[in-house]
Amino acid sequence: MDLHFEELLGKVTDFIKSEAKTETVVGEQFELGQFKCVPVIKVGMGFGSGGGESSETKKAQKGQGAGAGAGVGIEPLGFLVTKNDEISFIEAGKSHGLAAAFEKLPNLIDKFIDKKSTSEVVS
Repeated sequence: MDLHFEELLGKVTDFIKSEAKTETVVGEQFELGQFKCVPVIKVGMGFGSGGGESSETKKAQKGQGAGAGAGVGIEPLGFLVTKNDEISFIEAGKSHGLAAAFEKLPNLIDKFIDKKSTSEVVS
């Protein structure tokens, strides 16, 4: 069994390059009325490999072992939107309603405590 890690890694990398792109995940640039929208994504990758050998013993004459793996995480972040000379970014998955209120709660508590502290000093 011949192990070619460099060749395997090259094939995995080529596959990720071909699949982990905006067009594959959320689509190509599109127009919506006067607006041009470009999807934006975040890609994370990880690779791992290992191997082993065995020397000649009474029970085994020769042995080899190997393994490799790769993982890809892809997340849509939002859209770059243009209209004439203006450019803006619209987040994907932004919280609304009660979820947004809970996200703001720590900041509101801090502001309340700060305001209460300053009013106690003045009193």
